[in-house]
Amino acid sequence: MAHIIEAGGHQCLLFSEEERPRALLVQPLGAQERDTVDDEWAMIREAVGVPLAMAAFRVNDWEAELAPWPDAALSRRPEVGTGAAATLRLVTAELLPRLHDEWGPLPVILGGYSLAGLFALWAATVAGEFEGVAAVSPSVWIDGWQDYIGRHPVLSRQVYLSLGDREEHVRHRAFRRVGDNIRFTAAVLTRQLGADRCVLEWNEGNHFTDAPGRTARGFAWSVRHLLG
Repeated sequence: MAHIIEAGGHQCLLFSEEERPRALLVQPLGAQERDTVDDEWAMIREAVGVPLAMAAFRVNDWEAELAPWPDAALSRRPEVGTGAAATLRLVTAELLPRLHDEWGPLPVILGGYSLAGLFALWAATVAGEFEGVAAVSPSVWIDGWQDYIGRHPVLSRQVYLSLGDREEHVRHRAFRRVGDNIRFTAAVLTRQLGADRCVLEWNEGNHFTDAPGRTARGFAWSVRHLLG
């Protein structure tokens, strides 16, 4: 069972083990993931085999709080594209200091699925608190992404990327960009970080296939490569 705390108006689920954790995982959690995060945590623990802690904070407005800039293909609401900086401050200024007080200065891996994966990649270009990023099926189809990631290096030591092999085979014109953009992102980050610190894994299925399992695999890869 997770321990629940409040941080910046967001409910946060804290998972930890009896032993002192060796790394801290941070994940923005959408409504669609609240029923599966316990299973995800169990899969991560089984795959890694070292004590960990995870903070999964509940996002109140998925698009408004995670999108780094506006995109009509995502939403036409005026608030969308304005809240990512505040969400990042929630993590770096409120959540991490509390957790470091409890567990010490642990290495932090920021990760998430879909728009949360995009947020994690973006956050790694503007904040240096994250040793690793696990961007699982990230929404890198967002308008202007290739130009952005080409001009803004990540500050993390390593990045995990993944995508479903059916995600780019859709009718929606904007969403079809996701395949080319994830390949471009992987190439940019491999040049920046080295081939041993950036990976792009392909999963079977579309964007809605096995999100908990894919996210668990992303975090597990990140922990193994960070601590190995």
